[in-house]
Amino acid sequence: MYPPPPRRSGVPVPAVAAVGVTCLLLGSLFGCVAGVGIAPPPEPRPPAAASPSAPSASIPSASTPNLSDIPEPRPTATASASTPSTPAPRPAKITVPDVVGENHQAAQNRMQAAGLFRLAEEDATGQGRALLWDANWQVVRQSPRAGTRVAPDTIITLYSQKTAD
Repeated sequence: MYPPPPRRSGVPVPAVAAVGVTCLLLGSLFGCVAGVGIAPPPEPRPPAAASPSAPSASIPSASTPNLSDIPEPRPTATASASTPSTPAPRPAKITVPDVVGENHQAAQNRMQAAGLFRLAEEDATGQGRALLWDANWQVVRQSPRAGTRVAPDTIITLYSQKTAD
């Protein structure tokens, strides 16, 4: 039997040489020192001695918070227990514009200009097609009807069909 090959310790010489050359070439960019690696951090400074006139600050322990240092919440002027809160004013009602006969994109623009932004759309033929290019569709019906006064968050549904239909 042959004896086992001797064990090598350390890093192979080509790897050390490659790291050294790389650090020498890129040392100015990355702070390598003499091809050995990144420059060591600066030595820590000793803590400054507290002067007798300066007040000493105590650092609270991170594990035990001091709850007495937390200020009590103050009541605000709008939310006090002695004055009843007034309900928010209701938004004004908006008159639904008549967009039947317009192309779908123009109808959406008019609804939004009137302050109605919750718009739904459906294929009026019942085929369930998606309105991909709104300019190719014409509004044939709308819900709620034109002239109806609605809240601004009301859903307006535009029923359209393709202009080629």
